[in-house]
Parts: sequence; C-alpha cells; structure tokens
Amino acid sequence: MTSFDFDLFVIGGGSGGVRAARMAAQRGARVAVAESGALGGTCVNVGCIPKKLYSYAAHYAEAFEEARGFGWNISAPTFDWSRLKANRAKEISRLNGVYLNLLTGAAAKVINGRAMLLDAHTVEVNGARHTAAHILVATGGYPVVPDIEGRELVVTSDDMFDLDPFPKRLVVVGGGYIACEFASIFHGLGAQVTQLVRAPQVLRGFDDEVRDFIAAEMRKAGVDLRTNAGVAAVRRSATGLQVQLKDGQILEADTVLYATGRAPNVAGLGLEAAGVAQGKDGAIVVDAHYQTSVPSIHALGDVTARVQLTPVALGEAMVLVDRLFGNGQRAMGYDYIPTAVFTHPNIGTVGFSETEAREKFGEVTVFRSDFKPLKHTLSGSSERTLMKLVVETASDRVVGLHMVGPDAGEIVQGFAVAMKAGATKAVFDSTIGIHPTAAEEFVTMRTPVGA
Repeated sequence: MTSFDFDLFVIGGGSGGVRAARMAAQRGARVAVAESGALGGTCVNVGCIPKKLYSYAAHYAEAFEEARGFGWNISAPTFDWSRLKANRAKEISRLNGVYLNLLTGAAAKVINGRAMLLDAHTVEVNGARHTAAHILVATGGYPVVPDIEGRELVVTSDDMFDLDPFPKRLVVVGGGYIACEFASIFHGLGAQVTQLVRAPQVLRGFDDEVRDFIAAEMRKAGVDLRTNAGVAAVRRSATGLQVQLKDGQILEADTVLYATGRAPNVAGLGLEAAGVAQGKDGAIVVDAHYQTSVPSIHALGDVTARVQLTPVALGEAMVLVDRLFGNGQRAMGYDYIPTAVFTHPNIGTVGFSETEAREKFGEVTVFRSDFKPLKHTLSGSSERTLMKLVVETASDRVVGLHMVGPDAGEIVQGFAVAMKAGATKAVFDSTIGIHPTAAEEFVTMRTPVGA
C-alpha cells in the first residue's frame, strides 16, 4: 500500500465517514477525509442533534402548562425563536470542532472540497489528485421533493432550523418519522400545524397499533393531521402560500415543509466512470463486507440505502475498518436495531411489529398496556402511554417491543440489549420492576391480548 498516497481515502465527513477515518488512523493507516460541507454530516448539522434540541425546546410549552397541577404559578411564558436558533448554531459549531479535532488528533488529513472518483484508486478534490489503496464512499443522503407545481416554494428538513421568520402556519407534507417529528416540534413551539399524509396512516413500517396511537395523540395535542390527503400544487398568495389539495381544498401557510423521502447523495461522485454498480435511486450496491463492485471501493451508511440510521452507519464503519486494518472479527447485525421517533409523545421500538412477527414466526402472543402516566394524574394532561410486547409463542422469546410515551427512546434502549441477547417473556416476568416508573410496565404485563 506504500505506492499510494493514502491507505484509506474517505469521501464524506458524516458520522460513518468520520468514524471510519478516525478508527483507521488510530490503527496506523494513512487516512484522508474529503468533505465539502460542515463535518458531522446530516446528523450533526441538520438532523438528529438539532432536531432533538428543538424537540426539547418544544416540550417546555407543555411543561409550563402542566406545572400548574403541581402547585407552580407561572406567568404567561414567551418564546424567542431567534435565541433558540443562535444557541443551536453555537452548539453545532462546537460539535463541528469536536469532529475536526477527532480526525486531526488521530493524524487523519482533512480536505475541504467535493471529491470525485477517477478510477479504482484515484480521487480528485479541488483539482488535486490523490491515490489510495482503499476508498470509502460515505456521502449520506439528501431530502427529495417530488415534481409538483410550486416545488420551488417549499422547504425541506435541511431548512427547518433557520427559518426566518418563525412560521405561524406550517403545512407538513409526509407521513414518515421526519414529517411527524417536525409537525410535533413546531406545534409545540407555537405554530399552527397541518400535516398532510397521502397514505391511510402515518409511519409506514412501524407497528400498526403504534401508528394509530401516535396519530391519535398528535391530533389530541392539536396537530391537524389529515390522512389520504394528496397535494396538487403550491402557489404564492397575498398572505404567504396556498396549498391546493387534490380534493380541491385550499390551505393557507407561511411555510410548506416537504418531508416525503430521502435519496442517496451520489451526484457528481464519478461512480459510473469508476465502474461502481448502483441500484434504486442511485444507491451504491455493496456486499456483506461493504465492498462495491470495484474491490478497492467501499460504501456504507445512507448512501447504500440499507438502514438509514446514524448508529447503523457507525457500526458499519467499525466493521469495515476492522476488516481492512484489523483482524476482521467484528460483525454487524441488522436484527433488533432499536430506534426512536421524537414525536410528542416519543416513540421507541425494537424488533418486529405484530404483523411482521406473525409473518415470520407464525403464532405470536401479544401483551399490551395503555394507561395514563402517574405524572398526568396531577398535570391535567390527557396524554396516554402505550406499551406493547410481541412474543414468539413457541420459543417464548420477546421479538418486538414498542412504546409511545415520554422518554420512550431512553427506556427502549435498555430493553434492546436484553432482546439482542434473546430474552424470553419468562425472563421479563422474573425481572423486578423499578417503581413507580413507566418502564416497569414492560416487566409486569401478564395477561395476553385476547386472553
């Protein structure tokens, strides 16, 4: 590998790319990373991190209201959108610096610019050519807006953190987790939110009861969630924007967010010239070892359109680096990947939905609990919590665990470890709960649904 400039050249400074570069450099490899934007990629700059910060901000509105039930007298709170944006920008800038320090501290070279593949071992950035024994493409994805009339008038998730001014009337188009999260967040921050979903229900791919439950909770909170609603056009009006629905209805809005899907970020990478095979929407095709059709070129994360989650990209990066520069013993499993949706209330889930479990395992036993949390016995809120277990009847193994409620992601993360280890319902039943908590409900449910 000494005949090359680098042992590993990483295209993309997002979560997966930075992790791969840092781990490889720490193992003694000569590494370079090319990134045309801010380090950290979507997750740090316009995804997970700022979204969670804004979710925290949105929760304060309901917290102020709920505090009255606990004896607190609070004067009418006001919200400063500009201050939130400034504080978020400062924190994201700090994180960009952390990522740079991680790379330079590991002796990886950081190149600011858009990289393009020239061949199996050559990359060009800013007119300069670099050779590498291995090349990793980790350029992530980008939000896609369909070809509708007025598409130039709408915004995507990338734009939501710095809107100016704050949208008093927000229309969100889409029913996936990004659409649902922004609908919840901006409603909590004080916007009048209408969410339009073309399908019969939100969050396709999640457990059906979870989908129905969160839709009901969002509507109860005040989000105007409309299913089976398609958009025909978006036009300017004297007071902002008009959204014309396919049934002829007209909605007035200050901002229209399209969150209808993401595609692999592959434009201009030179994949075709280098002979790298691509699939649907340009996704890079890789094998089980993240190797493309060109043996020296690898890809991972959202650009492969497998499982589009930051922790998955991090895990894939660790496996790849171990194979290229280690002993190749590390493995990546795609079963029982936990995930959270930061709607209000949150969703946490791991394993199979009830429908998926029935298709895969045949007979399953379902346990469910729907209750008012202890906090809301005094808060005055009508919000409820849903918790659900799906058990493979023959083995007694818990194969699906789902929650809608406060801190669902924090709770489900711990149970994901148990499920990855193969925990049975008997193990859940023998575990002592922490009282009083919502989480204890997962180890106290005894009566199956329909029993």
